[in-house]
Amino acid sequence: MTKLLLNLRSSLKYLVRSHSSAQNRSFFWRRLSRPVSTYFLPLRHCGQTEKGRELFHSEFFVRKYNNLTTMPAKEPFQRLPSSVVPVNYDITLKPNLKAFTFEGSESISVKVTTATKTVTVNSADIEISSVKYVASGASSEVTGTVEFTKEKELVTFTFPEELAVGEGTLTVVFTGELNDKMKGFYRSKYTGPDGEDRYAAVTQFEASDARRSFPCWDEPALKATFDITLVVPKNRVALSNMPVISETDDSSDNNLKVVKYDKSPIMSTYLLAFCVGEYDYVEGTDSNGVKIRVYTPVGKKEQGQYALDVAVKTLPFYNDYFKIAYPLPKMDLIAIADFAAGAMENWGLVTYRETALLIDPKNSSSKAKQWVALVVGHELAHQWFGNLVTMEWWTHLWLNEGFASWIEYLCVDFCFPEFDIWTQFVNQDLGRALELDALHTSHPIEVPVGGPEEVDEIFDAISYSKGASVIRMLHNYIGDDDFRKGMNSYLTKYAYKNTFTEDLWAALEEASGKPVGEVMTTWTKQMGFPVIKASQTQNGNTRTVEISQEKFNADGKAKEGESTQWLVPISICTSESPDAPVKTILLDSKSQTVTLDNVKPESWVKLNAGSVGVYRVQYTTEMLDTLIPAIREQTLSPRDRLNVENDLFALARAGQASTVDVLKVALGYVTEDNFTVWQDLSANLSTVAIMLQYTDASDAYKQYAKDLFGPVAKKLGWEAKEGEGALTAMLRELVLLKMGRYGDPDTVQEATKRFEAHCNGKAKIPADLRATVYTTVLTNGNEDTYNKMLKLYDEADMQEEKVRISRLLGCTNDEKLIKRTLDFALSDKVRSQDTVFVVAGVTGTKLGRKLGWEFVKENWKQFHSRYQGGFLLSRLTKCMTENFVTEEMAKEVEDFFTANPAPAAERSIQQAVENVRLNAMWMQNESSKVSQFLLDRPSA
Repeated sequence: MTKLLLNLRSSLKYLVRSHSSAQNRSFFWRRLSRPVSTYFLPLRHCGQTEKGRELFHSEFFVRKYNNLTTMPAKEPFQRLPSSVVPVNYDITLKPNLKAFTFEGSESISVKVTTATKTVTVNSADIEISSVKYVASGASSEVTGTVEFTKEKELVTFTFPEELAVGEGTLTVVFTGELNDKMKGFYRSKYTGPDGEDRYAAVTQFEASDARRSFPCWDEPALKATFDITLVVPKNRVALSNMPVISETDDSSDNNLKVVKYDKSPIMSTYLLAFCVGEYDYVEGTDSNGVKIRVYTPVGKKEQGQYALDVAVKTLPFYNDYFKIAYPLPKMDLIAIADFAAGAMENWGLVTYRETALLIDPKNSSSKAKQWVALVVGHELAHQWFGNLVTMEWWTHLWLNEGFASWIEYLCVDFCFPEFDIWTQFVNQDLGRALELDALHTSHPIEVPVGGPEEVDEIFDAISYSKGASVIRMLHNYIGDDDFRKGMNSYLTKYAYKNTFTEDLWAALEEASGKPVGEVMTTWTKQMGFPVIKASQTQNGNTRTVEISQEKFNADGKAKEGESTQWLVPISICTSESPDAPVKTILLDSKSQTVTLDNVKPESWVKLNAGSVGVYRVQYTTEMLDTLIPAIREQTLSPRDRLNVENDLFALARAGQASTVDVLKVALGYVTEDNFTVWQDLSANLSTVAIMLQYTDASDAYKQYAKDLFGPVAKKLGWEAKEGEGALTAMLRELVLLKMGRYGDPDTVQEATKRFEAHCNGKAKIPADLRATVYTTVLTNGNEDTYNKMLKLYDEADMQEEKVRISRLLGCTNDEKLIKRTLDFALSDKVRSQDTVFVVAGVTGTKLGRKLGWEFVKENWKQFHSRYQGGFLLSRLTKCMTENFVTEEMAKEVEDFFTANPAPAAERSIQQAVENVRLNAMWMQNESSKVSQFLLDRPSA
């Protein structure tokens, strides 16, 4: 098959070059430009058989012909045998909240598809005391032996004689640990009503940690139903996916109760959940009669009301959008004290970090409220897309996360139109996706995944943000009506089943009549995205625009032999129609000519109207010059104003534009009034500011920034105006924070005054200004300021406030205080889930970056032990290293992780090193010119 494919590709290349018809050349080229992996699309259902899965995940398929990744090849991963598969799990668990252990037993109804003496399932950190099997209708059971393969998290049960084809019951008795790793069945520490430390027993099973709670077939395609029973203290709340059907006293212990839950729908193991602890709740019912509860820490149920209000609106929105009723009788949302992720979509029992669910009506910021709305919208979307219909394997993780990351914005826009949330999408998701995906160490949206350690690597901005961005582009391309029809068809056809990415494309293609599969394959199967180069000519009132595409690389350099092409939906707006495209095309070749009628000679033309496309645009100087007045006068929409500057910064970083020219263009935004445009511009400028810390122009940059942010800061002032919206509050927070961080005397003085009044109890700082005030006083203050901040941390009753303070402590410029922050991050005062972000908080300064990296190296064993196999390790390695600016530091980072491997963070480390080398390239090519511009520039 290998030679066949190589010969096929060579023949197609010859055919394309020699074919006489331009139309046919284009036809063949579109197909040839797909990655070779797309020739395997007819095999997409091979995962339904054991042999097929072996082929689908083979080294040949995954590595050699997808050209998907720069990661080194690994030993091929073997999925579980299909000779025995589960039908129903009847599980009883008895957690001990003092000894941090649990006892468990399970009776698993199974189907034996091939006669076998062995049954292999997943199991990790569990001790199994007995295993027995009885065939349906048999009068006696047989006892098996137990053999663990710990490094592969497998256990094999071997029986004295073959299990015959048919149905039977596998009974397993086991014990396990309520670990402190925030995965599997684990313990979560919280403060009880009496002020003492207490523990809850909670779960986090995605991607592959159900096996730490009970032996199981821990793969998403091996769905089953679940009957759960929990034996827990009588004074604790006990929750699972389904409603309680009975609650009785435990006959062996009067202090315990036995709680049985209704049978679940057929579902994947990673969606199972249970929580045992002390909780209050608020309750509501949505318009379709579904009971919704938000569980909070005891005494804080009012902080669950905002999320409840969001959920009560959100479930009916999805019911209507998908035209499929929510299939469970209840929906619980619960705040967990120790939780690694932001939230987890367990069916009917969604778990959250406290900061992603709880809102204090008086002390939560506008940004926090918006965050909670998005996270609730995201997780509830999964109840259909992911839970009802589930990916066949983690290769299709992006389908879950990308889709939910897109539709959460659709939902929040429906519930809270005042957030202008789609403009924020362009900054928060599209921008993040393009930044990461321009790296040579990126990966395709749909990347073959083997073992559990590889799954954690792809919980990143490609799966989430790029996935969301291409779904948004597709939605715009086919239109909302056809998109809804296709989604309903997909969810109806595959309800309670597993799917491949191509199944969704087929449903949307049938609904829209457009070549969805052909278009989207170019976006999901190959890494990266294009830069669209545009030039124009004018003839009367007709504008001719020449466009071409090539892969955009963050360093501006194509890899040897790199030849990629996308099918790109391109929309164009003009001065005559700034808010709606005048023309939309599908760019299906390397270049194309577009004719625009009724465009005056003085008019501007902008590609990627509304920033819907997943690409960058490089204009000629003439085209760009016509857009600058439109930015200043705001005749361009906010999304388009954001898009222009974002593309320019990326082009400058890649060496395809002058950073000095980009800084000049940025000054044209001095009249900008949109929060999200400012947020994006600020982030891009911060990238330049970090590198300028290694030059003599850092102070000159601070003056440039104060000149830019000053007018809008002065216009907004410190006091909220009556009737102003959340976005105005968020803009005030942003611009005053920048002025304070860069040492504006008036801002520092006002922030210090407000901080002292807050600490003395005279006047509380409004929630929307706390980050601004805290950052300003920490950046410009001393040890006394720092100590006062720690006192506020200790006194804070709300996790949102603790997180805000702890992540800002690193803003100090004092070496001694930076070291105190790093030690504080690993102390008992900081939850394990937050440590990484506290440590990362020191990296905003040159000194903090150096000290932080040394601290991570010195404490690497502790960090690795604490976060091994989880995505927090990837976050730590990347954020602590990616802002260095020399080749020497790139080599040092490489050498350290060669000597101290971190398999689950391997890709993040490579990306961080690539970013360091990009910074070094910028320092060599641009830093002196930018420094001279800033030093010569007169202050405003």
